[in-house]
Amino acid sequence: MNEFRPVNRRQFLFTLGATAASSILLKACGNPPSSTGDSSSSTTQPIAAGAGDLEVKTIKLGYIPIFESAPLIIGREKGFFAKYGLDVEVSKQASWAAARDNVILGSAGGGIDGGQWQMPMPALLTEGAISNGQKVPMYVLACLNTQGNGIAVSNQLKAQNLGLNLTPNRDFILNYPQTNGRKFKASYTFPNANQDLWIRYWFASAGIDPDQDIELLTVPSAETLQSMRNGTIDCFSTGDPWPSRIANDGIGYQAALTGQMWPFHPEEFLAVRADWVDKHPKATIALLMGLMEAQQWCDQRENRAEMAKILSGRNFFNVPVSILQPILEGQIKVGADGKDLNNFEAGPLFWKSPRGSVSYPYKGLTLWFLIESMRWGFNKQVLPDIAAAQKLNDRVTREDLWQEAAKKLGVPAADIPTGSSRGTETFFDGITYNPENPQAYLQSLKIKRA
Repeated sequence: MNEFRPVNRRQFLFTLGATAASSILLKACGNPPSSTGDSSSSTTQPIAAGAGDLEVKTIKLGYIPIFESAPLIIGREKGFFAKYGLDVEVSKQASWAAARDNVILGSAGGGIDGGQWQMPMPALLTEGAISNGQKVPMYVLACLNTQGNGIAVSNQLKAQNLGLNLTPNRDFILNYPQTNGRKFKASYTFPNANQDLWIRYWFASAGIDPDQDIELLTVPSAETLQSMRNGTIDCFSTGDPWPSRIANDGIGYQAALTGQMWPFHPEEFLAVRADWVDKHPKATIALLMGLMEAQQWCDQRENRAEMAKILSGRNFFNVPVSILQPILEGQIKVGADGKDLNNFEAGPLFWKSPRGSVSYPYKGLTLWFLIESMRWGFNKQVLPDIAAAQKLNDRVTREDLWQEAAKKLGVPAADIPTGSSRGTETFFDGITYNPENPQAYLQSLKIKRA
């Protein structure tokens, strides 16, 4: 069950070729000079025409050192943002809670204007649901990546060989208190968001109630390595390079990739304070144009070695290239036997996938995170029903700005989605989600609070 099954490989290879070709046609002809990964050594490109009339020339974006942040870092280090007249400061955040607190402050108050976010954090910030009632309206501008996330399990459970299908291990997990004196402990990096939702889905698919049958904990990404080593947690869900590093360091193994759970799923997103966007519409488009070029650059396989070198820098991930590059090239070890998938499609993708655009902020996809929040009874005050979730999602997710930036950049019309849905999404356990009928999705789930 651990084998990663790509969707339409021929189409994917064609897509990669088309992406490379379209990148040549865009304004960034050729690759800029290499960067060392030190933010003081950013390379720049010629300033694009019209970049001089931006309302503001600076923006501060927060990030967590996992692959989801790569387009933001690459956009700065390779000069894609600078090309459109924007000086983007990328600020490493100690945790998701720190990122939340800093976006409440805003850059004017010593915080950040936006950045990389787990979903549905931007919508919850908009309604004050995770900020002590203080509403910080946000706009979701683009999806940063797909894949690049996994669920790692301690080597103490190697004999059980937990995998994508947890059903064979259901009794072992349910009986864990009798054999170990405590419930099975699973962790994620921020409650009620991506990585919490992934691990909940995984357990629930096997008939294990994550609220009753196990213990869920919040552990920052950078602390997962030590927590797994000292036995504080039995498994965790987070972004790479942490799950792969667990496997490479012999501390644990990857039981499943989120890309196996939901092939080419939306992962984390770029979201910025709504007041910043509303005040700086031209700068917002410049930001998106630079991001799009960065995402295209990231998706070209021949750039992955340089990408790993940049991200490994002490100012960014501070993780050896030898850990980062294999993941970026799809050499990911899964299962207790450490089988190497050696499949480029299994690694993170940033611009295109066999399902189409990765970068486009499909409202149908951002809605799923709100529906899943409803599933677990989260934030009932702002998500009382599906209609409220849809209304909030429509207000926060800005497909229109992405479309405007893509057209201005010269992205081929065929690569600019015209609808808010990719169609029906299918999960590994056979459950389907049709954005046109989220109620049917909720009703199909056996374990839920809604």
